[in-house]
Amino acid sequence: MPPSPPPQTPDDIEYHLPPEAIAQHPLQQRDSARLLVDHGGVVEHRRVRDLADLLDPGDVVVVNDTRVLPARLPLRRASGGAAEVLLLEERDDGRWEALVRPSRKLPPGTVVRGAGLDVVVEDDFGDGRRMVSLDPGSRPLMEVLAEVGLAPLPPYIHAHLDDPERYQTVFADRPVSAAAPTAGLHITNDVLDRLRRKGVEVVTVELAVGLDTFRPVQVEHLDDHVIHTERYLVPDSTANAVESAERVVAVGTTSVRALETWAATGEREGRSSLFIRRPYQWRVVDRLLTNFHLPRSTLLCLVDAFVGSRWREIYSLAIDEGYRFLSFGDAMLLDRMDQAASDQRPSNTP
Repeated sequence: MPPSPPPQTPDDIEYHLPPEAIAQHPLQQRDSARLLVDHGGVVEHRRVRDLADLLDPGDVVVVNDTRVLPARLPLRRASGGAAEVLLLEERDDGRWEALVRPSRKLPPGTVVRGAGLDVVVEDDFGDGRRMVSLDPGSRPLMEVLAEVGLAPLPPYIHAHLDDPERYQTVFADRPVSAAAPTAGLHITNDVLDRLRRKGVEVVTVELAVGLDTFRPVQVEHLDDHVIHTERYLVPDSTANAVESAERVVAVGTTSVRALETWAATGEREGRSSLFIRRPYQWRVVDRLLTNFHLPRSTLLCLVDAFVGSRWREIYSLAIDEGYRFLSFGDAMLLDRMDQAASDQRPSNTP
């Protein structure tokens, strides 16, 4: 079968996602999540706890150790009406870029309030994005956010999350992200220990997860999509490990973007504006552990760039096999393929 052309429009990265396939709760045991392992056209079904069995000594696993901010702030307008601010990223001047609702009812200069926190709504960037200033009074801002902020769960999760730590990875460090690097949610300390005993090195990057992670592409042509930049950091120790690795296994698309941005720019720290889609020249990542993504998303473009149009058969198989999708769902382990091989149809193995 000849290679399919690269996606050009959001329709080219569309698929039918049954609502019942969207996981509403995390599994009781993180590493019991199912893992669809694609071997270049042949698929086997495992669990995330089996990851060490699927990798080899000399492999390097890269995780994004960013921590999710309690970024969703329920607030009140002076009229008593409800407002909500979802913090996206702190700017160098101490102000924040945020999603604000109802943005059209909040002209610049409007103050909305919550317990111990005043928020001044400022510049309007469109699509609900605003600049805001936060005033926590005499207390440290992060201390106040920890009390009044809520986990910024994606809009497709409607169930209440009893334990906010389940929307954090076990290796989460600095609180800078507006959403979780969700592939990492499956990893446990036991999985990490088993990897290290196998001779697999585990290293970290930081990418502050932002708006494009949970927003579908809204333009008619992918060429017109402007990806929102995100801060990233590749530590020296990670760069050294990656450069000497047998294979680089990225946990999550955010780890991919940090690594590939470093490789493309030579800069280990900065802002990533990398929109990975076919045709793309891969420089670092050999295997990818990732969740199943939303239709019409930049993340699905990245998966298409990694395995080609075969992602459609993989996703269809996952739906047929009852895999759980999106943030609290199951995962895939994908081998990077050249384009000629990426259009093979997957099949099950015992």
